[in-house]
Amino acid sequence: MNLPLEWVREFCDIKDIDAKKFSDEMTLSGSKVEGYETVGGEITNIVVGKITEITKHPDADKLQICRVNVGGESDLQIVTAATNVFVGALVPVCLDGAHLADGTVIKKGKLRGVVSEGMFCSIEELGLTINDMPYAVEDGILILDSEKGEYPLGADVMDALGARDTVVEFEITPNRPDCLSVIGLAREAGATFGKKVKYHTPVIKNEDKNDKIENYISVKVDDGDLCKRYTARVVKNVKIAPSPRWLRMRLRAAGVRPINNIVDITNYVMLEYGQPMHAFDYACLDGKQIVVRRANEGEIFKSLDDKEHVLKSSMLVIADAKKAVALAGVMGGANSEIKDGTKTVVFESANFDGASVRITSRALGMRTESSGRFEKGLDSDMTKAALERACELVEMLGAGEVVSGQTDIYPNPKKQRSVALDCDKINHFLGVSLSKEQMVKILESLEFEIKDDKILVPSYRDDVECMNDIAEEVIRIYGYNTIESTLFYSKIKEGMLTPKQKFVKGIHSVLCSLGMYETYTFSFISPKYYDKIMLDAADKRRKNVVISNPLGEDTSVMRTTALPSMLEVIARNESFGNAVCDFYETATVYLPNEDKTKLPFENLQIVAASLCKKNDDRAFFRLKGKMDALLDFANIKAEYVPTSREPYFHPGRQADVTVEGRKIATIGQIHPSVCENYGISGTCCAVEIDGEALFELRKNAAKQYTPLPKFPASTRDLALVCDEKTTVGEIENVMREAGGKLLEDIRFFDVYRSEALGKDKKSLAFSLVLRAKDKTLTDEDVDRPMAKILKALEEKFGAYLRK
Repeated sequence: MNLPLEWVREFCDIKDIDAKKFSDEMTLSGSKVEGYETVGGEITNIVVGKITEITKHPDADKLQICRVNVGGESDLQIVTAATNVFVGALVPVCLDGAHLADGTVIKKGKLRGVVSEGMFCSIEELGLTINDMPYAVEDGILILDSEKGEYPLGADVMDALGARDTVVEFEITPNRPDCLSVIGLAREAGATFGKKVKYHTPVIKNEDKNDKIENYISVKVDDGDLCKRYTARVVKNVKIAPSPRWLRMRLRAAGVRPINNIVDITNYVMLEYGQPMHAFDYACLDGKQIVVRRANEGEIFKSLDDKEHVLKSSMLVIADAKKAVALAGVMGGANSEIKDGTKTVVFESANFDGASVRITSRALGMRTESSGRFEKGLDSDMTKAALERACELVEMLGAGEVVSGQTDIYPNPKKQRSVALDCDKINHFLGVSLSKEQMVKILESLEFEIKDDKILVPSYRDDVECMNDIAEEVIRIYGYNTIESTLFYSKIKEGMLTPKQKFVKGIHSVLCSLGMYETYTFSFISPKYYDKIMLDAADKRRKNVVISNPLGEDTSVMRTTALPSMLEVIARNESFGNAVCDFYETATVYLPNEDKTKLPFENLQIVAASLCKKNDDRAFFRLKGKMDALLDFANIKAEYVPTSREPYFHPGRQADVTVEGRKIATIGQIHPSVCENYGISGTCCAVEIDGEALFELRKNAAKQYTPLPKFPASTRDLALVCDEKTTVGEIENVMREAGGKLLEDIRFFDVYRSEALGKDKKSLAFSLVLRAKDKTLTDEDVDRPMAKILKALEEKFGAYLRK
């Protein structure tokens, strides 16, 4: 966006601010300046002069000697070959040492022996074109009085023409289309420099009340999703002519080529308000109507640059009853352009969908000032004000008569957005300490309205949606460079593990310290895994969470048990020659949720397995010892209860681990058929632990230090004959209950079976350790609890001492 400073000064009083300061401060407040230059600044020492006398050169037929008054005490003498000069003409005069637009330096000299103290200038030598100065002779001297204006003798000619101005180039970010206008940047300048912005409300004084727009045209919008608002007015008795010099010079400074008064008005309003406009020759509109519609597939459209385009049905066009007359938001059509004979004009000011305009312009390779603005998203509330301004300029320039009334199709007016003003939150977010009054003052300078701690966002600020956006507005005007540097600070607590994470970490420490290797296996498995561990068809563990887009059948369901994966690991390691190994995994299993709208349950399961050589029972005892270590870590006392429930364990070699009647694990030797399915030849034992139950039943009481006993212990060995079905654990429980405080430890060390004991009988040998904390036990002290133990065993199990 090229911003002429003389233009912006109409809205904001920044006359005392030079271009450098303006550029620096605007950049700091968020409107980035790419650079600035003075248009016509390279042209120096060229002034307005008046020709007072013309005589022929004595030695050259094509040269003339002119006397020129440049405001000094005496006239200058200039020799020229120009044929369009005359006495009384006002012309640009190059004085000695003048610089032209192309860098040429003019010096005093002689032409055919006659002294020439300067030179007259053409428009080209002043860096102008015939569009800038339509009354000039293109290949002759510029005659200034051919156009009305004040030209004081001796005045700098570029200043007299209004052709010298400082232009600042801004890089406008896509979220700020409101700044693609003089008014938008004037608003920013006002907030930046603390100046009040003066707005001009367009007024049409001589509107023809006897004529109405309905007499000329009707408008219909077929595609409201691509055209949010469409406004139009009619101007009759149009007089096509060049625009006045002040308007041409402003367009020139902004980088726009002047064409004629009607087209220049639309470009002027686009630059001033940021709202693109278009003017149609009413005589070229068939059916006295305008229809905003999508193009017909393959429709041919010839644009103002005389290029034909094949349109697609997704593109929006402005059409009359028969044909497309403009490509919405991009460019007008050659079939309705303003010409010298145009008598009636329809002004269009509309709001088109930005995405649609961008897609159309890119597809057709038509990048224009209009499309560049629309594609960023313009304010739909701006169309009417821009249209009124255009009609006001028509009156000011005497370009025609404005017909009363206007068409304004706006089915869904924009609702004003509001954001809560939370000063504490903004200060915390920015790291500053601004008062509410300071924030309100800044926001009001940007034309936000504050009511009851609510910020009413202007319609042209669609980029402001939340507190963060408000904070950005506050800090950019307050000044990024005024924020004091501080050390990083955060109220966030130091990260720490949850109790469950700490518990799982402890499990890893225990099992790794016992020589077990941790494994990681996939959570998704094949349904065939359940066949390999011989699960019944009705087993609930076969009800899986099925993956919608599996990599294949082998990874199509989420596991409900991690045992199959662990057995895969055991089998693979045995195949590598590892005949003795121990593994564990803290796995996640996935159980379906009856409520299909919710995620499945994800539970912790600990699976451990030991492998020994064939017919070696040490695998089970090694694994049981590690299970006991885990129970000790969790401060849990558990019982091992024989069972034959699980099909993948040996029916006579499996047990549930229970705590107060609640099963938390199952341990046992893997069934020979399951081992065969996996190709495991050794003795394999495994344990499945419900990690959730283990965590829930854990006791967090700190372990207390117990010193070594000071008094000796007494040991008694018992060989008990009992029924085959009686378990070691059951006997130990009865012993502890009957033995009282003196019974310190029970050690099972042997089992014996023989025909002499009787059918379904066995002998279990235990070593009992008894000790008192305060004295050495006598035989009588030991005999009393031993008698109680033997009596309790006989009453409970019918057990007796083996003879």
